[in-house]
Amino acid sequence: MPLQFDIRAILKSKAPNTHVPNFLIRYLERIVHVKQMNAFLRKYPDLKGYPFIERVIGEELGCSASIDGLENIPKDDKPVIFVSNHPLGGLDGMIIAQMIHQNRQSETGRPLKVIVNELLMFMEPIADLWAPVSKTGKLSKEQALLQQQMWESQVDVLSFPAGSCSRLQHIDGKWQVCDLEWQKNVIQRAREYQRDIVPIYFEGRNSKFFYALAYIRKLLHIKLNIEVLYLVDEMYGAHGKHFQVHVLPPIPYTTFDTSRTPKEWAQYVKSIVYGTNH
Repeated sequence: MPLQFDIRAILKSKAPNTHVPNFLIRYLERIVHVKQMNAFLRKYPDLKGYPFIERVIGEELGCSASIDGLENIPKDDKPVIFVSNHPLGGLDGMIIAQMIHQNRQSETGRPLKVIVNELLMFMEPIADLWAPVSKTGKLSKEQALLQQQMWESQVDVLSFPAGSCSRLQHIDGKWQVCDLEWQKNVIQRAREYQRDIVPIYFEGRNSKFFYALAYIRKLLHIKLNIEVLYLVDEMYGAHGKHFQVHVLPPIPYTTFDTSRTPKEWAQYVKSIVYGTNH
């Protein structure tokens, strides 16, 4: 029997003692596009990995991307860390992963792991590509072990150091959509495992509704990131769009010395990605 997304089963697995009303489940099924996703899974029941991603991007969503700076993707066999801003919260990760697969993994044979929210592990056809972390950013013992094995296995890693997708923010007197503060973990791992960092800038935005919802939620001091529930809807809303991806020159891990803290170095790399390091 083909894999099917089941919102009720997912909710039960994450909150077994919580009763979710039927009307709310139906609403979640609509904004998560369960019917469309299940129709796609029935059409391609055996599709997994990068062929699955390619079909989702090109056929299901009708999206495309242009890559600038391909010469900056290392051709040697030394494992690296790819870091990127996270404007879309899902589709951007798939496009970047596919780009790395086509322009590096196919040449070096080195696998790629993408650090993602643990909820994406329900996407079984591509779950093997993910390295899950909890939505709180804290690792469980199992996740910590998987992360350690990932780094020690010498695979390439794609990380989104903001830990969540971009939000509307008031910076330097103007409103702009950009990542939240980048986390220091990526610098610590670059140092510890002597990995160069390859910065990537992905051009893209979610809908005004998404940013307004996130802003209102913050004003009301609601800690639960309810806007995240709409990320699949945002992905389907990007149907037919073309995106531009910029791969920037690698930053040697030796750059990250003790002249700055890991947190400061993380913001330094972020400034390079956003082109503000002048």
